[in-house]
Amino acid sequence: MDLSREEEKLLNSDDPTLAKCMEILVALGEIFEADRLIPVTSAHVSGISYGNIGEEGLEWLKGFRAKVKVRTTLNPAGMDLDRWREMGISEEFFRKQMEVLEALKRIGAELTLTCTPYYINRPSFGEHVAWAESSAVVYANSVLGARTNRESGISALASAIIGKTPRYGLHVKENRAPTILVRVRGDLDPSYVGYVVGGEVEGIPIFEFERRLSDDEMKQLGASLASTGNVAMFHVKDQTPEWDDFEIPREKMEVDGRDIGDECDPDLVALGCPHLSEREIIFIADIVERLGRPKREMWLFTSRHVWFRLKGLIERLERRGIRVFRDTCMVVSPATERFDCVLVNSGKALTYLPKLRGVRAMFAPTRECVRRAFE
Repeated sequence: MDLSREEEKLLNSDDPTLAKCMEILVALGEIFEADRLIPVTSAHVSGISYGNIGEEGLEWLKGFRAKVKVRTTLNPAGMDLDRWREMGISEEFFRKQMEVLEALKRIGAELTLTCTPYYINRPSFGEHVAWAESSAVVYANSVLGARTNRESGISALASAIIGKTPRYGLHVKENRAPTILVRVRGDLDPSYVGYVVGGEVEGIPIFEFERRLSDDEMKQLGASLASTGNVAMFHVKDQTPEWDDFEIPREKMEVDGRDIGDECDPDLVALGCPHLSEREIIFIADIVERLGRPKREMWLFTSRHVWFRLKGLIERLERRGIRVFRDTCMVVSPATERFDCVLVNSGKALTYLPKLRGVRAMFAPTRECVRRAFE
C-alpha cells in the first residue's frame, strides 16, 4: 500500500497513539490489498459498553492522547446514563462505564450513544466514512449510498484519529455490485426476511419485494442481514440509490414464511434494536393509545436525539407504564439478563440476545409485539 510522506511521518510518530492508529490502518490495508488510504468525513465507533471492552479495553482508551480528526459518534453504552439504577445496573458497572465514556469524550468523540448515527449525522451519496456497528454500516451503504466497510470498533477509532481509511472493499464502486437476486413472496416482515437471508447468502443481495419498503423497514432488513451473516450492503429494486447501476445477477433465491426464534412466554417485550426512529415511536404510541396499560414489562430503546424530539409523547408512554430508555439497548446492556424470554421485532435482537445476554428470544412483527405486551 502506497503511503504519502505525511502518512509515513504518522506511522513513525513519537506520539504512540498516532503511530498505533496508523499501524492498525496499514495492517488492515495490506491484508485486504488496498492501494492507498483515503480521507473519511466521519467515524462511528462500536463496542463501547464496559461489558464489551472490560478493564483491558478501558486502560487502552485511557492511554489515548491524540484527538479525533473527523466527526466521531459512539454506539450505545451498557446502560441509560440517567436511569441505570432503574435498569438494575450495579454501581461498579456504572462507574466503569462512565470511565469509558470520559476517555472517549476526552479525545473528542460525541456521546451520541446510538446505533442509528444516521439520524444525527447523515452522510451524502458517495461520501466515504469509517463506521463500525453492523446495522449502521449496512444502512449507510444501502439506503444512503455512502461508502464504508464493516469496521471494527478499533479500526473505526483508528480512522477517527487519523482521518483516513484503507481504500478497498465497499469504498470501490465495482465491489458494490449485487451477487444474488432474492425474490420475497407475500407481505413478509423485512426484519424476518433479513434474518433468514443473512444466514444463507454470501456477498450482496438485491431484493425484489411485492411492495415498497419504508426507510424504517430497510433499517430492520439491513440490521437482520448483518446479524445472521456478513452482509454489509444490499439493494432493493426500484428503491435503493444504486440498485440499477449494475446487472441483475443470475443466481436467485426465494423467501417465504417459516418459524424463527424460540417459542416461550415472554416476560419482557423489548423494541428498539436498532434504536427506534421518531416514526416508529409514533406508530407504537398510536397502537398503545387504544390498549390501556401493559400487563407484561415493556421496554423501548431510542437515542437521546429522538427522545428529546418526542419528549411529550414519550412521557405519555411512560405514564402508561412503558419504559423508554436511551443510551443503550437490550443487546448491549446486562439489564436484560434477569428475564427469561424476551419478545422482539428485530432479527438482530433475536440473534444476539441468546448469545450475549443468555436469554431466550422470540420474534414477532411490531404490531404483534405491542399487542402481546397488553395480554
